[in-house]
Amino acid sequence: MSGAAALAPTSPILHPTSDAGFAVYVHWPFCLAKCPYCDFNSHVRLQPPDQARYVAAFRREIAHRAALAPGRTVTSIFFGGGTPSLMEGRTVGAILDAIGEAWAIDPHCEVSLEANPTSVEAGRFADFRAAGVNRVSLGVQALNDADLKALGRMHSTQEALDAVAIARKYFERYSFDLIYARSPEQTPALWRAELELAISHAAEHLSLYQLTIEPDTMFERLFKAGKLAVPDHEAGAALYEITQEITARHGLPVYEISNHARPGAECRHNLVYWRYGEYAGIGPGAHGRLVTDEGRMAHSTEKRPEAWLERVEAGGQALVENERLNAEAQGDEYLLMGLRLVEGIDPAVFRALSGRTLNERRVTSLVLDRLLVRKPGGKLACTPEGALVLDAVVADLAA
Repeated sequence: MSGAAALAPTSPILHPTSDAGFAVYVHWPFCLAKCPYCDFNSHVRLQPPDQARYVAAFRREIAHRAALAPGRTVTSIFFGGGTPSLMEGRTVGAILDAIGEAWAIDPHCEVSLEANPTSVEAGRFADFRAAGVNRVSLGVQALNDADLKALGRMHSTQEALDAVAIARKYFERYSFDLIYARSPEQTPALWRAELELAISHAAEHLSLYQLTIEPDTMFERLFKAGKLAVPDHEAGAALYEITQEITARHGLPVYEISNHARPGAECRHNLVYWRYGEYAGIGPGAHGRLVTDEGRMAHSTEKRPEAWLERVEAGGQALVENERLNAEAQGDEYLLMGLRLVEGIDPAVFRALSGRTLNERRVTSLVLDRLLVRKPGGKLACTPEGALVLDAVVADLAA
């Protein structure tokens, strides 16, 4: 990656969360198969995509975003999807070069790439590392073959652990995901054993998600037809509490509702989101938040890969949303994102974004109900109980 061409005379616009960093998200929308629980913008194609053609389009869209947000220094880059590990190393390298030509790159920039165990090969990981990737996130999802099959995953437990071992060989920083509360048969004892196994293979970070039934997924159709059972709220809460207890005991405390890390090893890219920093979304279906002369803008792009490709080739970008966020919307987004973090939110930043002060009566009520806690320095954060009803806490504060 080169940042030489990014030394533009234009200075970034100062805003209340300027210190959160500037991130670039790159969406690779292709997968080998569609998981039944997944609502991400992912697509299966019989013929592999023309990666050189997509690289050219990524370069054009990166240039478009750089024109909207010049003078930034990139603190994190994230390749998500889809399955970015299906990309060739030279494709990743070319995209990183384009980002380096558009903006300056922080010397400690975190460059993450998502990978599925089925697409992990030592040679491919060596190529990613050579291209500039310095952190990988593996979609393991379960360490139980029967549950992997039920989740529609194409790998086995052993293949998942082998992939983690390959990641450990090439990257000092790596993480992997697990889904829990995935069936009524997942008892606390079974989850404890699985989580202990996962931690024994983890280095510094784990993402641990409760299964949710997302709209327009195969799981939603099965659930509505009565063919899929999920744990009730009480059972899910019990598994959540076990998750917090075990990860904390092993030095991987929660720092965001679903993410656990050793102190200092938090995912820097996602922290930009949760601290309400700026990020450029590149690729089909990508979302972004950029501060421009018009204000803080909400961006999203055409979801269909081929349609996105044609639009970028024709006009240099494929935005389908380019909306200025008013003060109320910015305040609401800051609450929704920031209260996911254990560190919480700064009421002064909320005031600067929204133009109003948090209602002290509501804050006090939530503190008394043990859903919020006041932290040193004046920040407000959800308690573990509050995290379980985050949407209700945010709605109360935003009202």
